[in-house]
Amino acid sequence: MKRDSRGIILLAVVAVVAFAIGACAGPITTVPTAAQPTQAQATSVPQPTAPPPTAVAQPTAAPTQVAQATAAPTQAPSGGPTNPPPTSAAAEIKGRLKTVLDRGKLICGVNGQLAGFSVLEADGNYSGIDAEFCRVVAAALFNDVSKIEYRPLTTQNRFAALQSGEVDVLMRNTTFTLNRDTAVGLEFLPTTFFDGGGILVEKSLNAAKLEDLAGATICVLSGTTNEQVLTDTFNALKIQFTPLTFPEANALYKALDEGRCDAATSDKSQLAGQRASLLSKPDDWAIMDATLSKEPLAPAVLQNDAQWADVVRWAIYATWYAEELGINQANVDDKLANGDTNTKRFLGGTGSLGKDMGLSPDAFYRVIKLVGNYGEIFEKTLGPNTKFKVPRGLNTPYTEGGLQYSPPFR
Repeated sequence: MKRDSRGIILLAVVAVVAFAIGACAGPITTVPTAAQPTQAQATSVPQPTAPPPTAVAQPTAAPTQVAQATAAPTQAPSGGPTNPPPTSAAAEIKGRLKTVLDRGKLICGVNGQLAGFSVLEADGNYSGIDAEFCRVVAAALFNDVSKIEYRPLTTQNRFAALQSGEVDVLMRNTTFTLNRDTAVGLEFLPTTFFDGGGILVEKSLNAAKLEDLAGATICVLSGTTNEQVLTDTFNALKIQFTPLTFPEANALYKALDEGRCDAATSDKSQLAGQRASLLSKPDDWAIMDATLSKEPLAPAVLQNDAQWADVVRWAIYATWYAEELGINQANVDDKLANGDTNTKRFLGGTGSLGKDMGLSPDAFYRVIKLVGNYGEIFEKTLGPNTKFKVPRGLNTPYTEGGLQYSPPFR
């Protein structure tokens, strides 16, 4: 019964609501009019189907744009890079590069006392392979190798000078090691001289092997990899010796000349240079055959400034690449005018390699024209026609069995 009562009540409510709706809606004759919008909506259904073909047709225009874009590389035979364009973000000058360009000169940290690498000559100019690579960077930046301030640094303060911003780049016969590249916060660049640790002894000692130096006093520069290598090597061979450390080369070789040391250790190229320039009787001394360590000597900049690192890196590579291509100071103008596409792109005759780095398009031409390729730099600083007579060894192009292998300039 309760269920029936509820049903009756529900029907009554529905009836009342229906009556109210009918009263508000007006006469029933308006119902057909309400049906017409339904028909209009139905007839409009085909209309939405018309735009899709139009919309589909519009995207078909995109392939035309794609075709235009793909047509651009057909201009590449002129020698220009296909990407990034000259207006790429890489062309924005910032960081250390901006600082150096605004200053108008490069501050290059050097040794200043190492003949063959960097030393101040009587005429007021610096000579040596490190000094030449300071000029390489200045040539790329300013087209003027005189816009350099050489800042002599010791083994103790060289890293602090770079970290504090006192110098822009370190070109100071510095060995590229893991610790220096990470914990010290440096970014090492292409090796400018592949060297090895050696020992300089007086010929009268008749020392043919390291064991012959048992009990000897050996001079070494403090704060160098040579100091650690000497200790590691002699300890491994159980050779007793006494190290005598010095903060700079002049004091070390003075002590050697005075007989305070029986031998000296350093990179072999440095031993050759200092023997020729600092010892009173250089012919009385010989560099032993033994090679104690690998000593890749490389420039360094501070970490986290990719644009500046790239400028120094590729300026150095340019000296390698030019030698590989047979480009030198004497023929660089002819190569620029008459060389193949690759040569012209490298020298800035076409493309935008230099501009994309924030430099002049002819930055690498300037390097070769004003300083020379690596072979030319080596010959006038350390080669057989100098008093040092250092053999090139590993410092030759990979095509000649050396370690110099430049990435392509494209």
